[in-house]
Amino acid sequence: MKFRSLHPNLRIRIVVGSVQRFLHVMVMPLMTVFLAERFGVAVAGALVLAIAVCEVSGSLIGGYLADIHGRRPLLLAGEAGVVVAYVTMAAAAMPWWENAGVIYAGFLAGSLASNLAVPANDAMVVDVSTPESRQFVYTINYWSINLALACGVLIGGFLYGGYFPQMLAAVAVGSLAVLLVTFFKIDETAPAGAVSLKSESARAYVRSFASGYRAVLADRLFSALLIAATLRMAIEVQINYYINVRVSETFEEQRLFSFGSWDATVNGVEILGILRAENTLLVVLLALVVHRLLRRMSDGPRLYAGVFLFTGGYMVMAVSGNGWLLLLAMLVLTVGELLNVPVQQTMLADLVPEQARTKYMAVFNLNVRLALLIASLCMTLGAVVSRWGIAALYGVFGVVIILKYRTVLVARARERAALDGEGSELVGRPAQD
Repeated sequence: MKFRSLHPNLRIRIVVGSVQRFLHVMVMPLMTVFLAERFGVAVAGALVLAIAVCEVSGSLIGGYLADIHGRRPLLLAGEAGVVVAYVTMAAAAMPWWENAGVIYAGFLAGSLASNLAVPANDAMVVDVSTPESRQFVYTINYWSINLALACGVLIGGFLYGGYFPQMLAAVAVGSLAVLLVTFFKIDETAPAGAVSLKSESARAYVRSFASGYRAVLADRLFSALLIAATLRMAIEVQINYYINVRVSETFEEQRLFSFGSWDATVNGVEILGILRAENTLLVVLLALVVHRLLRRMSDGPRLYAGVFLFTGGYMVMAVSGNGWLLLLAMLVLTVGELLNVPVQQTMLADLVPEQARTKYMAVFNLNVRLALLIASLCMTLGAVVSRWGIAALYGVFGVVIILKYRTVLVARARERAALDGEGSELVGRPAQD
């Protein structure tokens, strides 16, 4: 499988998606700092919460509308909204205006608009990919996004202090380029019969919205995969929550290695930075290699091995105070991550029905928000439970993840066996006069 052999829409969306992540991550981490500086920490917390609410709302609304009106209109609407938002923010950050309230309002609107398009984008990837190509597609996508995130955080950090208005203007220009590419190069991909342009009353929209998402949540196999994805993400973000606090507070300064008269000595905060950089670097270097080596490995063993390595690595990070052991644990858990993530996304793509694809994607994307909530609870729990207790909790999460994956894998195997059986009966059935 080669990148050039993929559907043109798919190639464009992978590239555009990495550009969007690069632009977004240049600004998003810095907005928390900006809001705290301008409004105070307490108010900034409430403002960030409002951003999260807008992101969730935008995703759910976009998931519903894209199943009615198609993928392309939602992509264009969302990306156009992002352009307007960043142009407004850039103007409000200029010396002749400098209005922090307008900058925040623009970012709030941009968060709503960008998430409006996310389910349509995710569904489009499924629309134009095949079961055989999806692991490769999601591996490439995962690799490109991690590379974009690493570059975006680095560049944004350098530009924030002295070039904040210029950075916002650059993001606006980049967002405009993304909009133009979508307008001129992206075709509609919604399955035949999935798009309905008939007008409906507001009440009918609300009833249809509620009933559509009730049906998604009632899907037993999808719920199992959502639980597994949420717990997996809850473990992954621990490096920014419990593990971040524990290591920064309890890690004793130690020497990693010496080079002549120079000692590489690190403290807790520094080793955390090194661990995050290691994870990003390993994903960029190993994602395509792991895919090539294991592309013929069946989903079950790959998922189970991935969860085992991933969970085990984080359990070590929850308790260890040795720098080299932490670095080794990060290597192990990153390999587990690379084994796991593309297969999980492929399972999701195989699971969602065509006629409600973007609604399923919208709900699935909530796993990140739910995971952050669980991670914050783990950090609170860490104040009263020993580090070994937190590590054991990660282990419980890992067991539940495997059980939920197994539920989906068994059901999928039965479905395929049933389809193969029907095909055999049709082949062996004598022709009717």
